[in-house]
Amino acid sequence: MAQNNPSKRERRREAEAAAQQAQAAKAAKERKQQTIIGAIVAAVLVVLIVIAGIAVYRSTHPATNNASSTTTEEAKDAKTTLATSPSKPSVADDQGGILISANGYDKPVADVPTVGIYMDFMCPGCGSLNQNLDKDLVKMADAGQINLDLHFMSFMDRFSSDQYSTRTANAALYIADHDPDPDHLLRFMSNLYAADFQPDESNYVPISDEKIAERAVDAGVDKDVANKAITRQYDDYLDAVNTYTPTREELWSTSGSMKGSMSTPTVTINGRYWDIHDAKVTSKDSLTDALCDAIGLKPADIGVKGALPSIGAKGKALIP
Repeated sequence: MAQNNPSKRERRREAEAAAQQAQAAKAAKERKQQTIIGAIVAAVLVVLIVIAGIAVYRSTHPATNNASSTTTEEAKDAKTTLATSPSKPSVADDQGGILISANGYDKPVADVPTVGIYMDFMCPGCGSLNQNLDKDLVKMADAGQINLDLHFMSFMDRFSSDQYSTRTANAALYIADHDPDPDHLLRFMSNLYAADFQPDESNYVPISDEKIAERAVDAGVDKDVANKAITRQYDDYLDAVNTYTPTREELWSTSGSMKGSMSTPTVTINGRYWDIHDAKVTSKDSLTDALCDAIGLKPADIGVKGALPSIGAKGKALIP
């Protein structure tokens, strides 16, 4: 019987095939290791990017609460400036608020809630709040259902190349001080917060004083008043506002990443912080519905004279 012994050529082919299989297995193993290493590196990079992003965000969006860096003496000095500054608007109270009601400036309607809003005209959240709530707030104020307490701040100048926050806050204060019709100020605010006008904090495009004045004229402000509104007569006063207001603990956030600090927009009801980010607020169909529930007013009664919120001038918000 003939022996079935492989020839040298066959043995060489078998050896080459075995070597190729071994090489392929080695390459597959190396690819698997590289994939694992790549996944680990990618995961690490994601974590580093997130950490870096948080660090950058915190450094570029510091809380407006400067309580940790503002000394007690500085806060007292700023509070004194708000009350006694020669540039204090005649219609402003000692904490920098501009009160508006159906009676006009600084003449609150009795026995109705006061809704306070702390804002910066550069603040995107303030723009969103205004766009969603302003029309109904104005209706309620005009009907004598609420008083409005407006606080203009200018801490977001760092996001513009031309101190946009300070210039617009100056303009709002001047209009409040020199135009007796509060509706003109309210319309001016809405004009600044319009989606096609409010600048992007992450990609700021300079806005001239003249453009700001045009927004005032469009709101019904006399042209001479509008032109003087852009002359920055309240810079020192606004510095005091920005120093003192964030130290007021009653304005500090009570939940979320901003807990224990103050940011804009901040909303108060009868002087107490109202958390617009609370689930009981955000679960409503609209911010207007949430506010109505908070003050005890039926949405259908917005703007109806004589239909008054149930919490009155001293009650706490019913939600959250």
